[in-house]
Amino acid sequence: MLGGMVTLDGKPVSADDLLPLALTNLGHFTSMRVEADGTIRGLSLHTERLARDCKAVFGTALNTGRVLDFVRRTLDGQDLPCVVRVTIYDPRMDLGHLAGVAEPHVLVSTRGAGTSRPAPLRAMSVTYERDLPQVKHVGLLGPLHARRTAQLAGFGDVLFVGRDGHVSEGSTWNVGFVDRDGIVMWPQADVLPGVTMALLRERAEHRVATVTLDRAKDMVAAFATNTAVGVRPLAAIDTTELSLAHSALDDLAAAYLSVPGEPL
Repeated sequence: MLGGMVTLDGKPVSADDLLPLALTNLGHFTSMRVEADGTIRGLSLHTERLARDCKAVFGTALNTGRVLDFVRRTLDGQDLPCVVRVTIYDPRMDLGHLAGVAEPHVLVSTRGAGTSRPAPLRAMSVTYERDLPQVKHVGLLGPLHARRTAQLAGFGDVLFVGRDGHVSEGSTWNVGFVDRDGIVMWPQADVLPGVTMALLRERAEHRVATVTLDRAKDMVAAFATNTAVGVRPLAAIDTTELSLAHSALDDLAAAYLSVPGEPL
């Protein structure tokens, strides 16, 4: 299932366990890359996200120590590196009865992680704003439909532009830019507070500013960030080509790889 191990509260999962998540689709998650030595960059930020989002989605506290124990159990015997996803949902909830006291459960799934850097990404811009952008929730229809549309048009992924004309983020990644002074710039917009982005902000001089689509295309370089790939250069936005040779891109990739992993 999903190319790896899947557990619910530390035990093998059944199809019946997954039906409420598939049919009601109410929950939130985080994905983490587990390195060959068993450590995770930004682990504490991932657990803070899970706790914060559980409050936002279910109005209840999450025992993150219990969550990490389930992650350890699921990873036992798994090949590393891998990507582990932790999904929080309540199997008792259904579409017609959502106001009860939630009892979130912990679904942990794994998949293989690539060991080579992915090719630079060509992104198609679309007007789109995610629901509850501050929460990493399971409602992915809009972003994935946009990604599919972009791929059918010959692009690799999609770059979101709000109705106000401001660039925000990608389908499942944050976006950053390198301006003509060589400074890293992050868009001022309602975006998911990504862990990889947060780690890079701690290590590289940067600015946060409003970025229109025209301004984005006038940048020297651009890049995507998420836990699975770290830093991935953008080769183009729509038909505008971007530099893949700017030294800032290599510096950012190196800065991310220098972040020490946290043990589970």
